[in-house]
Amino acid sequence: MKKGKTFADLAVGMTVSIENTVKEQDVIDFARVSGDYNPLHMDEAYAKSTQFGGRIAHGALTASYISAVLGNDLPGPGAVFLELNLKFVRPVRIGNTVISTAEVLEMVERGCRVKLGVKGEVDGKIVMRGEATVMVPSGKAD
Repeated sequence: MKKGKTFADLAVGMTVSIENTVKEQDVIDFARVSGDYNPLHMDEAYAKSTQFGGRIAHGALTASYISAVLGNDLPGPGAVFLELNLKFVRPVRIGNTVISTAEVLEMVERGCRVKLGVKGEVDGKIVMRGEATVMVPSGKAD
């Protein structure tokens, strides 16, 4: 099992990015798991009649890529998600590759809390941005 970073392992400025390409099946699976069958995500004919001109991925699906960065890499296994504040600024479409990035912005020793700047980009353009707070193991010897 992969070991996550402890508070002692982390430093302001550390950054990790991952890539995810949104597939048709991802949107279908996310709708099934979340129960969100909004036709904007599921029905091309309906979605073409909207300001988006076609289907877009669920915002929460793209936000889940941030969860993947935090849970798998920075800080990784053992981190506990406390808060996520995201602003969605552009739609993500099926076939888009989203580069999701987390960067350590602040470390609060009390409670071993870490604030991270998070963002998602498609073709070099921001699609979501915000901040996340996680709690991590201290890393101090007992």
